[in-house]
Amino acid sequence: MRRTTATGALVLLLSGCASGDDGPGEVRVQAGAQDVTAQAVQGCDDGEEVRYDSTPPIVEVSPDTDITLTVPESVAERGWGVQVFDEALEEKLGTVDVPEGEERFADINSSDVVPPAFYLLVVEDKGGDCGVWSRAWPVGFIRAGG
Repeated sequence: MRRTTATGALVLLLSGCASGDDGPGEVRVQAGAQDVTAQAVQGCDDGEEVRYDSTPPIVEVSPDTDITLTVPESVAERGWGVQVFDEALEEKLGTVDVPEGEERFADINSSDVVPPAFYLLVVEDKGGDCGVWSRAWPVGFIRAGG
């Protein structure tokens, strides 16, 4: 993964930071029989805001498929949430609260989101060495029949 200094429109979309000795870590995504990992697109390294050269996974799902997200322990300790975006990762459609301290969240269903193509953006709570900048992991979904 290549690292570059943060710039661009995504900076405005993703707010919140935390650094960790193990790097940004991966988010595990389970939807039906699929089990994939997502790499962070941004993070905090030694107090510096960074963008990572990573491509979000795109998961094809059937209607009414349960989606489970699992974050690294360090993210669960700081706190995290899920932001729902349109298929272009430009318009925020909503947010999902995750109970404090939880590493695993399974209360999202592919039919909960109206557009057939959407992103779930796992965002670590802001704070830490980078202030309002946090680690973030986008995962794209395409729902069949849309």
